[in-house]
Amino acid sequence: MDAYCLTEGSVSILGTEDATTCHLVVLRHTGSGATSLGHCDGSDTAMDVSMMLNAVKSLSGGCDRGRYEVHLIGGFIDDRLLSHRLSLELLEAFNSHSENIHLATYCLTELNDVVKERVHWPVIYGIAVNVKTGEIFHATFPDRGPDEDIRSARTFMGGSMLSIYDAKVEQLKIELYQWMPFPAAWFWLQQTDEVILQNFSTSPIVEPSHFVKYLKSTFKFLNDHPVPDESLFPKGRSRIYKKTTDGLWARIDFAA
Repeated sequence: MDAYCLTEGSVSILGTEDATTCHLVVLRHTGSGATSLGHCDGSDTAMDVSMMLNAVKSLSGGCDRGRYEVHLIGGFIDDRLLSHRLSLELLEAFNSHSENIHLATYCLTELNDVVKERVHWPVIYGIAVNVKTGEIFHATFPDRGPDEDIRSARTFMGGSMLSIYDAKVEQLKIELYQWMPFPAAWFWLQQTDEVILQNFSTSPIVEPSHFVKYLKSTFKFLNDHPVPDESLFPKGRSRIYKKTTDGLWARIDFAA
C-alpha cells in the first residue's frame, strides 16, 4: 500500500478510502506538523508502523516541542475476524516502539461497526487529514492521484507499503516497481462481477460499489503490462509529479 508523509506545503490534505477490513492510520507530530497516513492491510503491520514513524521523525528533527499522536480508524466485525486481528497488531506495533506515542483516536472494528438488516458493515470507509491543523474527517475521493494503475498493480501483486511522496522537495515519485507476470489477468477479466468479488475481497458483502470496476482496471493493466516495461519506466527511471498552482498533478522530467 502507499503511504504519504509531509509537512505543510503544496499538499495540505492527505486521504485514503475503500477500507473494509483494512485499517487507516494517521501519525502526526504536533510540533513539526509532520504527518504520515497509511492504509494497512495486515500483510506486514510492524514494518508499516516502523516506516511511518521513521518518516515522521525524519521531518521532525530539531523540533523540541509537541508530541507524536496516532489516529486509528477502520475495520468492522467481519466473519473471519480479520479486522480484530489487525487492530491488535497495530496496537502491539505502536506499543513496541520506545517513542512516547499518544493514542488520540481509536475507532476500530467494534467501534466502526453498524448492523444493517442483520449484516455488519463498516461505518467509515475513508478519511482525510488536514496537515496544517491535524483535523481528521470522513472523505471519499473522485481522483486518486497519478499512476493509479501502476500503484494498484504493485499492491495487487504483493508489494509492501512504501512512501511515494517526498515532502522535502514536494514531489510525488513513482519508482520502478517490479512485479511478476499475472497470466490469469485475461481469465479474470472474463468473469462476472460476483465471481470476482467472491474471490478477491476479504468482505464481499460490504465492499464499495466500485470495487470490481477498479479491480478489473488493475487486471487490464496487468494483462497489457505483464512486467514493468520501457513504456512505463523509460531506461528504468522514475515517474515524477509535482503540484501546479491550480492544485493538479503535473508530470515533470524523468529523474535518474
